[in-house]
Amino acid sequence: MTDTARMRAAFWRRQGPAPEVMELGVMPRPTPGAGEVLVRIAASGINPHDTKKRSGWMPTPPPDGPVIPHSDGAGVIVAAGPGVDPARRGQRVWVFRGGSARLNMGTAAEFCVAENHQAPPLPASVSFVVGAALGVPALTAHAALFMDGPLAKGSTVLVHAGAGAVGNCAVRFAAHTPGVTVIATASSAEKQAMARAAGAQHVIDYRAPDAAAQIVALTGGRGVNRIVEVDFAANQALDGQVIARHGVVASYSSTTNQKPVLDYYAFALKGCTLHFVQGMHLTGKVLAAATEAISRAAAEGWLSPAIAAALPLDRIAEAHEMVEAGAPGKVVVVIDETLA
Repeated sequence: MTDTARMRAAFWRRQGPAPEVMELGVMPRPTPGAGEVLVRIAASGINPHDTKKRSGWMPTPPPDGPVIPHSDGAGVIVAAGPGVDPARRGQRVWVFRGGSARLNMGTAAEFCVAENHQAPPLPASVSFVVGAALGVPALTAHAALFMDGPLAKGSTVLVHAGAGAVGNCAVRFAAHTPGVTVIATASSAEKQAMARAAGAQHVIDYRAPDAAAQIVALTGGRGVNRIVEVDFAANQALDGQVIARHGVVASYSSTTNQKPVLDYYAFALKGCTLHFVQGMHLTGKVLAAATEAISRAAAEGWLSPAIAAALPLDRIAEAHEMVEAGAPGKVVVVIDETLA
């Protein structure tokens, strides 16, 4: 493989609606540098941050050149750069690319470069489509639950959007922690069933006028010890009511309002901790623990994210629109059907 080799890819050059800006074409195939691997991508997973960056919702500057989207994927390592064990060639892997120096060269292409640690082995029992659904959602979920230590036996976790990509992983991780009670929120009957199937003992419709009262009642009046938060702006009033003293709110998004006004004393008077979690940018022990736990759980079969759809690459604009519409589970784009 050389720098002049080409590959099929999806990309955008300007921000806007997916049907208007997403293109399909050929791009130079990347070459792995020191500490990197080249992965032949079988499937590419879409996260909300991918659609937010492409649409212009994220407060990021326009790109200097074409952007191949998506940070998550799965495939087979076909080349190893200097400093990487050559024996890695041929390994099935799941890929996450947060913090990479090549942020504009994502997994929506036939080939993708990732840092060696960003391509952990994918168990043989796990399909590439499911592998592409791990990445950022599972990393975010694990960090939101465990970044400051193990969950205490007897504690209660509230997971908002228990049918969402991150929420569903968080429900599974929490439910597999001995002695932890899991409460999830979800709106439709379909999403509530998905949260229960993932292991939530209780599922609440967050739109109910008495949602907070229901949640507190389930804890015997004590409140929940940890909240995995999908939309801090939308849910902080409820969170302030249901969080226990010295509880933790681990928030990974604030979609309805990028600059919410904080109801300071709703949390301060309870001595709460507010964590901001970005699965793309985990480092050190937190990242290592999450990566190991995800691979182990996937191999054991209980971390199997729900797949909302698996569409071919030429339908990537439609796939982005499904994510923006709130599709339950992960939307995946199949790049190489001979692998997937």
